[in-house]
Amino acid sequence: MGEDESSILVMKLLHIVGARPNFMKAAPVIHVLDHESSVHQMLIHTGQHYDANMSEVFFRELDIPEPDLNLEVGSGTHGRQTAQIMMRFEEVVLENRPDLVLVYGDVNSTAATAMVCAKLWIPVGHVEAGLRSFDRSMPEEINRVITDQIADVLFTPSRDGDTNLLAEGVSQDKIHFVGNVMIDTLIHLLPKAETHWETDQIREWRERKYILVTIHRPSNVDEPAVLTEIMKTLGAISERLPVLFPVHPRTAKALKRMGYTKKNSNFHLMDPIGYLDFLALQQNATAVITDSGGIQEETTYLGVPCLTVRKNTERPVTLTTGTNILVGQDMEKLRIEMDRILSGESKKGALPPLWDGHASARIAQIIASYT
Repeated sequence: MGEDESSILVMKLLHIVGARPNFMKAAPVIHVLDHESSVHQMLIHTGQHYDANMSEVFFRELDIPEPDLNLEVGSGTHGRQTAQIMMRFEEVVLENRPDLVLVYGDVNSTAATAMVCAKLWIPVGHVEAGLRSFDRSMPEEINRVITDQIADVLFTPSRDGDTNLLAEGVSQDKIHFVGNVMIDTLIHLLPKAETHWETDQIREWRERKYILVTIHRPSNVDEPAVLTEIMKTLGAISERLPVLFPVHPRTAKALKRMGYTKKNSNFHLMDPIGYLDFLALQQNATAVITDSGGIQEETTYLGVPCLTVRKNTERPVTLTTGTNILVGQDMEKLRIEMDRILSGESKKGALPPLWDGHASARIAQIIASYT
């Protein structure tokens, strides 16, 4: 007697996204699992990022479907936002009873939904597990540690992730070194990014040299004295080469509170831009100044010099293997390192292991065999 379709076991899988980096990590996994008939996928957006330029645009650019559900949590304090996500997501879990929930990265949505699942005995997979800055003052670090202790399946992007998890007592059989899903998305979208040079915000820069900036972390933007020094240094750098700075909403609010006014026409403060526009700019930049973890990874793959305005990083492979240099909040060091880059003495990097565009396929293979 043949097996009919109704007798085939199908895994119900929920993907959780809430902020810009999550979308880029989830997209390649969703695409690969679309070809697995044994997996039924649902995409849940917590609504942690609600600005159109920080959210909806990425669903279009990454070729992933609109979410099956949007919890519409919005902004708030860490405690309030986490609590709202937990309350609303618990209803989703109780209604759908998934076999596995995939969480991504280190935002509040990641830890909040993982905690809900743990209390309801729903297995959790964590994509981008094991990364550590060893700085508990960072909310993201707390989210990483909590999620990794809860998760049942941990997908690490680099070998240091495995080492960190084992040191924290995570069982070896839960850990899977798969590579970096962000690089999967990057490789997939590079050809499409090349077609975006005709968009209004970036057209004029196609044949010009420039430095690309993105600064948004609370440690850099919430203290006026710190942000003032950063902006002063970026302004000075722009006297040598134009600086393009797509301003994150959090940073824009801080600059407005400060009453900041730029003094150099070579310093270009821009509205937030889509991922494809940003990727086009990033690929062709002379250098990138950032405090974003994902951009440290992308510049390493692209071979673009990266100066990170942070005292630490949860992505040390971008320092040991890639093109990244930490400058902390030492603006003199930022000037010195930028001088080296502009003098043709930039750091030369290489690709870390398994940053090959196939991390999502390795994740999908593990998920398909997970019962």
